[in-house]
Formats: sequence, structure tokens, C-alpha cells
Amino acid sequence: MGLPLSRRTALGLIYTIARAQEPTFSTGVDVVNVLVTVRDKQGQLVKGLAKDDFKLEEDGRAQPIRYFSPQADQPLMLGLLIDVSGSQRTVLAEQRRASRQFLDQVLRPEDRAFFVRFDRRIELLEDLSLLDADPKESSARGTALYDAIVSASRGLAGQPGRKALIVLSDGYDTSSSASLAAAVETAQRADALVYSIRFLDRGIFAFEVPASQGGSPVPREGRKALEQIAKETGGAYFDLTASETLGKIYARIEDELRNQYSLGFTPAGKRSGYRKIRVSVKRKGLSVQARDGYFPAE
Repeated sequence: MGLPLSRRTALGLIYTIARAQEPTFSTGVDVVNVLVTVRDKQGQLVKGLAKDDFKLEEDGRAQPIRYFSPQADQPLMLGLLIDVSGSQRTVLAEQRRASRQFLDQVLRPEDRAFFVRFDRRIELLEDLSLLDADPKESSARGTALYDAIVSASRGLAGQPGRKALIVLSDGYDTSSSASLAAAVETAQRADALVYSIRFLDRGIFAFEVPASQGGSPVPREGRKALEQIAKETGGAYFDLTASETLGKIYARIEDELRNQYSLGFTPAGKRSGYRKIRVSVKRKGLSVQARDGYFPAE
């Protein structure tokens, strides 16, 4: 069964935006690109590394790094996915303000962004000013988080450059036809990093009580889902708190996007199915953040 009309429309519009950025050249070689973030023991980003500082393995076997770009100079296609379901309605103004400031700071002339709001439906927005406008269907209760990630990822699939999705949600899905595993796989196939920000309406989830004590499982399950999506795509998970504000989180994401390394390698053989990859650095005391696998192009 296909997506409801509004979701198919959103997907088509996202795809149109992405297709407009296609280059006019092709290498003719299948290359897997891996975006890598490196930090020291203090959590600070490490800059100035060279290709020879990295080691890349596919299914446990070392692979030569054919392409290397420091500072992630490639153009960025960024999707901002914002949950507007009932549990999130009271925080939309803050999300819009911080998101606009973030985009103004991070996007360069060659970069592109698109905006999606979702509850049970998925809508592509022309501008963030429309984020908290009344939805076209007032009865659209529910949250289709996984469907939103699938739609946005499909729109990015096959496009060049860096691709990232930023998801603001409590992480609790109630309405998707897609599963969590499908959302992760579709983002992986699109080579899209997912940065997930758990944004709770404290009036609804004032505090998290263990389920064994009668608490709601919503915050805990939502957190696990957002953590998994971020980890398995090479992005990062953030939990909004009184001290860890949305502005601070966006500043960390901006810093990371500006200081990534892009590593490219040619897959070994034509075997289908998911392949595990591992990126490490030869210098001691440094940690690497990157996706842990990929699906070969079909």
C-alpha cells in the first residue's frame, strides 16, 4: 500500500529540489563516501588530519582510501524534519526561531535545504514561517516519524555531495507504515547522516518515571529510536535539557558539519547485502564518528 497523497506529494517535491542540484559529470566508478568526525579525549573536534592518518575497513578487510577531502568541502543538502504532533505543538515557536538562526549560519551559497513538518501527515514547507500554521487537516492526530525519514531519505538518494537530516521530535512513532529498521536502512542507502534531537514538551512529559513504577514508556522508547537512527547513519543524538538548549545543540551540529572529513573507497566485489565498515585513526587518543555500514548500489 502506498503512502497517502500528501506524503507522495512531499516526496516528489523533495526529489525535485534534490534533482536540481545534480552535477553535469560522472566518474563512471562506484564509490562509497563516508563522512567522518574526529574528536579528542576532551570531545573537541580534531582538524588538519591527512588521508594517511585514517584506516578504513570493509567487512574486516582494509580498503585503500581513493578519495579524501578535509573539512568536508562538498556542497551540503540539508533536510530539517520537525514533529508538529500534539505532543510538540507548544514548542514550535522555539524550534522555528533556533532553526532559522542555524540555517542562516551553516548554509553556504552552494548548499541547499528543505523543510518538512509531520504529524500523521508529511508536508514539505516553502519556508519555516509556515511551521506552526494550522494544518490543512485538523484531525491529523498521530506521529509518522519513520515515514517522514523514509520520504526525505528517498528524495536524497543518488544525489551528490554531503546529505544530512536533522530530526526534531520526541521520537515516539504512532502512525507510520514504515518500521524503525526501514527508516534506518533508507537513510543508509541515501548516504544521509541523521542528527536527532529529542525535543520533549515538558508539560506532557514533565519527568521520566520507570515503566515498572507506572510511568509512560513514551520518553524512553522515543529516545532509543532516535539514538539508533543517529548512531547507525553516522550522525549524532542530542537530548534537549535546561542547560543543553536547542541553540547550543545547533552550534555543535554546525561545527561538526563544517569540520568533517570525506573518505571515498571502491567497494570490493559485487556482493549484495549490507556491508560493515569501520573507520579508525592511527593517532592515539582520538575517537571516530562515522556510519558503521552501507548497502551497495543496485
